[in-house]
Amino acid sequence: MKPAYCFIFWVLSSLSLSGQVKSVTVSGTVRAHADKSVVPYANIVLKTAKDSVFVAGTITNGEGRFTLANISPGNYSLQASFTGYETRSQHLFVGSLSAFLDIPALEMEESTTALAAVVITGSAEEISYKMDKKVYSLADNLSQAGGSVLQSMQNLPGITVQDGKVLLRGSDKVTVLIDGKQTALTGFGNQTGLDNLPASAIEKVEIITNPSARYDANGNAGIINIVIKKSRQSGLNGKIGFTTGLGSLWVR
Repeated sequence: MKPAYCFIFWVLSSLSLSGQVKSVTVSGTVRAHADKSVVPYANIVLKTAKDSVFVAGTITNGEGRFTLANISPGNYSLQASFTGYETRSQHLFVGSLSAFLDIPALEMEESTTALAAVVITGSAEEISYKMDKKVYSLADNLSQAGGSVLQSMQNLPGITVQDGKVLLRGSDKVTVLIDGKQTALTGFGNQTGLDNLPASAIEKVEIITNPSARYDANGNAGIINIVIKKSRQSGLNGKIGFTTGLGSLWVR
């Protein structure tokens, strides 16, 4: 009787060993928890459950399904992630009795992000074009804020300063205005007085290259209108110059 029992045990063991598989194909579906709709192109990552070592990865297709092939039997951690959803992670046991394992659908929760505040900052363009003039903004131009108005005007296109006179496109037939009015700083054919006005006080400079008939004939080459900032602070500003010399000395 003992040999018979041994034979039966050997047959059953052989059948059990022959029924085990070495690799399994794992498949499943990823869905949204809210409306049960499929989530296409979600990232799928399979890691070992013990030490979180990467084993396999893929993405879901257009129907939200994924397939991981050649997975050895064992315990794993299966993760699904996608933009706009919270990462879903669950334990997965892969047995050795079947070559295919189709798991229940992975449902992902939508992630919500609350913004504390939204700050929108805007600034005017440094150069703007209108029908009758070009406007150059100096209020936010840091490179123009250090010197005088006369120095800043030299950096504007078409404007040059020669011997205290402002030239527009090479002509001195130009009228320089401050807030639309002619003052002692800009009159008498000489604009050296603008060297006493700081550039930081200027809002913008308007250049009218084709002045209408209402402007003075002296400005037929163009009109330059300097617009002062509205917020003014009282104070004094000026420039002092000092020169000295020594005449010739004759010794007999």
